[in-house]
Amino acid sequence: MSGRVEGIFIGPRTPIPRPVERVRAVAGRGLEGNRHFYDEAPPGKALTLIAAEALEALADETGVEITGAESRRNVLTRGIDLNALVGVRFRVGAAECVGVALCEPCRTLESLTRPGVLRRLVHRGGLNADIVGDGEIAVGDPVEAL
Repeated sequence: MSGRVEGIFIGPRTPIPRPVERVRAVAGRGLEGNRHFYDEAPPGKALTLIAAEALEALADETGVEITGAESRRNVLTRGIDLNALVGVRFRVGAAECVGVALCEPCRTLESLTRPGVLRRLVHRGGLNADIVGDGEIAVGDPVEAL
């Protein structure tokens, strides 16, 4: 099971994060430069991912289009079933991670984007993960289960 990184989004305390080409993932803390870079990350809060296919399906089914950055997830993937990574060790670029739980959409996401996002992204809003091994993540890197 493998896919690739299509986008990376980080930023300070602003509603919509900015795209970057690469970022350093730090075990137990998160992504350097991100608004959620912790001294000690709560379980499942170090990294969030969303599948490009989920955003495309949202647009196809409802006409509601949101970008990877607007999804407020850190990493946009393609070609891998993120739901299947709950409880699984996986690698994103050089960073080793563990899937913790589905990243269900929230009202904040809908308020910052478009009506209909909340309901339509249930169970396909992405993945919350822990970073267990430091490493760089770059656009184009593989995402693969270990």
